[in-house]
Amino acid sequence: MSTKLMGEAVQRVEDDRLVRGGGQYVDDIDLGALHLAVVRSPHAHARIRSIDVDAVLDIEGVHAVWTYDDLDGAMAEPLPLLIPHPTLTHGRTQYALARDEVNYVGEAIAIVVADDRYVAEDAVGRVVVDFELLPAVVGVEAARAAENLVHDDVPGNIAARSVQQNGDAEAGIKAAPHSLSLDFDIERSACMPMEGRGVTARWDTANGRLQVWTSTQTSTGVRAAVAAKLGLDLLQVDVITPDVGGGFGVKINHPWPEELLVSLAAQRLGRPVKFTEDRREHFISSAHERAQLHHVDVGFDDEGRLLGLDVRFWHDHGAYTPYGLIVPINASTQLVGPYKTGPYRVTFDSLYTNTVIVTPYRGAGRPQGCFVMERTMDAIAAYLGKDRADVREVNLIQPDEFPYDHGLVFQDGRETIYDSGDFPTMLQKIKTLVSWDDFESYRAEMAAQGRRVGIGLAAYVEGTGAGPYEGAHVNIESSGKVKVATGLTSQGQGHQTAFAQIVADELGVPFEDVEITTGDTRRMAYAVGTFASRAAVMSGSAIHLAAKRAKEKVLRLASDALEADPEDLQIVDGVVSVKGSPGTSISLGTVAVLSNPLRYAFDEASKAATQFSVGDASKPPVAEDDEPGLEGKDFYSPVRSTFASGMHAVIVETDPDTAEITILKYAVVHDCGTVINPMIVEGQIHGGVAQGIGGALYEKMAYDESGQLLNASFMDFLMPYVTEVPDSIDIDHLETPSPLNPLGIKGAGEAGVIPGSAAIAAAIEDAEGLPITAMPISPSELFELRAQHAVATTTPEETR
Repeated sequence: MSTKLMGEAVQRVEDDRLVRGGGQYVDDIDLGALHLAVVRSPHAHARIRSIDVDAVLDIEGVHAVWTYDDLDGAMAEPLPLLIPHPTLTHGRTQYALARDEVNYVGEAIAIVVADDRYVAEDAVGRVVVDFELLPAVVGVEAARAAENLVHDDVPGNIAARSVQQNGDAEAGIKAAPHSLSLDFDIERSACMPMEGRGVTARWDTANGRLQVWTSTQTSTGVRAAVAAKLGLDLLQVDVITPDVGGGFGVKINHPWPEELLVSLAAQRLGRPVKFTEDRREHFISSAHERAQLHHVDVGFDDEGRLLGLDVRFWHDHGAYTPYGLIVPINASTQLVGPYKTGPYRVTFDSLYTNTVIVTPYRGAGRPQGCFVMERTMDAIAAYLGKDRADVREVNLIQPDEFPYDHGLVFQDGRETIYDSGDFPTMLQKIKTLVSWDDFESYRAEMAAQGRRVGIGLAAYVEGTGAGPYEGAHVNIESSGKVKVATGLTSQGQGHQTAFAQIVADELGVPFEDVEITTGDTRRMAYAVGTFASRAAVMSGSAIHLAAKRAKEKVLRLASDALEADPEDLQIVDGVVSVKGSPGTSISLGTVAVLSNPLRYAFDEASKAATQFSVGDASKPPVAEDDEPGLEGKDFYSPVRSTFASGMHAVIVETDPDTAEITILKYAVVHDCGTVINPMIVEGQIHGGVAQGIGGALYEKMAYDESGQLLNASFMDFLMPYVTEVPDSIDIDHLETPSPLNPLGIKGAGEAGVIPGSAAIAAAIEDAEGLPITAMPISPSELFELRAQHAVATTTPEETR
């Protein structure tokens, strides 16, 4: 029998091509296209009095210059609010080109289409916009104060106020033997994929068809949006997603103004048109995330057991709400982590500010929620004088309590019900990986060398595999090759490898004979997208089901050809044979020919098929309930999300003089259910840990009070390099398969990033002996905290 590939560390098939420069990204697609450049607002909040484009019209090489007044029909309406919500009472979205007012630096005002990017950029510089400046609202505190409004028709800058509760948290806290009130702050950050946004479009005038290549996480979503805005039938639009140089959430938003404007320009001008953003544009006109302020009231007993938890937070969603409330809903429902919180109430306000819009960034609200919960656990332990791991242990949901219902509604509109897990075992594993119980001896050893170290841990649960569905199509060709298509897109996750492992196992074919296509609406017209750690759960399950359908047809046709019962057949290395009689066999390629009775011998497989007689000669070659071809197509739609989980632990060193923070050791225990490919999962975790370190220590969007982003370049915006990420990350897997899908899979894509800030903050606090309540934290900020703490803890006698 063939060796099973599920669970094996199969080398990624994508890497050789990409590492050797064989990738093809949107900007590599050469159609002799015209280039589009964008006039962007230099102000965070202003009315547009007038736009003068006269100086552009006579520039050689310019083909079009458009403002809002050049748009009509659906293109002149606001962009869609993609995910409405009952509590989103004042949702607002921008126009493809600003109408009357701009609300953040970088908002699109006009476009120029020219022969090349150089001419287009020069022309952009000649467009004159007359502004009436308005007061800018920057940051959560300014939005809460509501002295100025981002949108005149949104009272208090509040787009949404949401409350969820399970039990009477206020009464639980009041009756508890102990209680604490805590405040936490996470600042605004953003993902920085190596490839920014880009789109190319071509209009086929003769056939009335639009082809769009875009760097997106949802090709089918872009297709639907472009068709709706341009007044085209869905079947008139093809969207192809080539190689994508990273997404991390920012490319799930759709449609971006540029996707619509490029498509419209291609249609109107009858020429291919392309747009590729530069890095500054990505900083000021794509999307950010993370910024939230939190207040926590918690009650607990002498063991640290939670008796009531009341959380209020304020979320900064920027100038518009195209992606609804996904981020704060995730933060509010995932905050509870692996714990039994007792009565829980969470309230959030989602607020407008004159800053770049917010869409999910890897973790999507969960890092904020995890930070709040884990810092609260550490505060309880400090208050009681108990070990931080022991306080967590008494609150953990137990293995025999699954499925566990938190009584909350998750971002997919379904119940927050944990499907499986083993949190006590996970805690013991993470303690072992970092020698938690022996850390004090290590601390003493380091102190003897004049070095200051601390240890921290953080736990999380992550909703993954959100619906509504994904589909797959499996086609076995006469060559024996298996062509598989699924609609979601790839941004480096290793889909071509992991999905091929699933198919190879189910069909019994060589791994090398499986080819995976993602993100092409010509191959799979209906899909949702790649986000929320859903690819393996959703498309993996759909591919498994589609392969099973194809296999059923293979065995049915082969049983007729071999005159054997289907139950007696096996498929090994692409050959169907009778169990125990390998000489009685037929190749998959030949079965594919039998499934499509053309009567023509055009290759070796079709010649070989002539020796087999299939079916009853008195019946049609293709039965009434069948169709030609050796194919399988299926969709997977879950009843609700599945929940992955994990725990991270970190040891840091803080320099006594410079306050520099160095990570000495990082460890992860992770449960994503059935592991398809451990190497890919570990790669996801490594990348996520790097981003978690970035969010904890470096990445911060620095706005001034007028709404200008002061660090909109890689010279000023800090990210961790290889020198800031540990050489090795200790990883241990725990597999508790999900009962919600046929393979028992849970998602893994965001696992590495979620608890990073919480674990690192805990380690710094442990090293320094002072509270860490805000992230990210820099050496200068730690230095200042030391000074403040020294003043606060100095007695009057010591100051004399």
